[in-house]
This record gives sequence, structure tokens and C-alpha cells, in this order.
Amino acid sequence: MLNEGDQAPVFKVLTDTGEEFDLARHQNEKIVLYFYPRADTPGCTIESCEFRDSIKKFTKKGVTVIGVSPDTTKAQSKFKEKFDLNFTLLADAEKEIANKYGVMKEKNMYGKKVMGVARTTFVIEHGKIARIFKNVKPEGHAEEVLTAL
Repeated sequence: MLNEGDQAPVFKVLTDTGEEFDLARHQNEKIVLYFYPRADTPGCTIESCEFRDSIKKFTKKGVTVIGVSPDTTKAQSKFKEKFDLNFTLLADAEKEIANKYGVMKEKNMYGKKVMGVARTTFVIEHGKIARIFKNVKPEGHAEEVLTAL
């Protein structure tokens, strides 16, 4: 598991538009990288829409918001369009980023044990992890992150 102060693991992955996103090219930026289990599900929609509604406040603080889930580029694109999300979504269908960041956890789904993304947010500053939010509750999370910045 990653800790605050650790180097943020770099990765290359496709965005919701099919373009490549390379975290190494963003080392001098402040980034909120939030992981959510699945596009267009109730909790993920609440969380993403709150980030959408707060984007001007994040931008004012010089912060880039990026959402990540183990969905395909197509699913991310549909989710972004449906809810008019105004930031980049990353398609981590192979769960490469989720594994690098240690957010794949065993969950209990209808009495069955399955592996899935644990809702977690990382604040990355100059290539290092400045803050980690674990066991995130979707409602109010964007404001919680803003307050911590």
C-alpha cells in the first residue's frame, strides 16, 4: 500500500476520448486522482457529479481532477457525456493503475467475495503522494478534498 510522501506510481492509459494519458508528463502539477468502482452507478455518479460541480474551485487552486475506474474507454465516454463531466476520466480496464495504487480490494457482493476497486482518492503534488483518502463516502467527498488542499 502506498503512503503519503511516496512517489506516485506513473502509468500510461487511455482517457475517455481515447487519447493516451501519461502521468509522467504531469509531474509538475497538482492532481486529484480519484478511484471509483464503476461508471454510471449511483455512488460513482454522486461522487463524480460533486467533482464536476466543484471543478472551478479546484481549478482556482491549480488542481487537475482525474477520475479512474476499471471501465472501458467507451463506458467512460458515455458516463462523461451523460453527466456532463468536465474533467478527464481514465479507462483502467486492465486494472493496471488500480493495482499500482493498491486500491483493488476483496469485497462482499451479495454474499460472494469479489475483487473490486475500493473508493480511494490520492492528491499528487510534484510527483509525490501528498494525501490519501481511504474508504471514501461519495456524498461530500469533493468538498472534503477541497478543504484539505
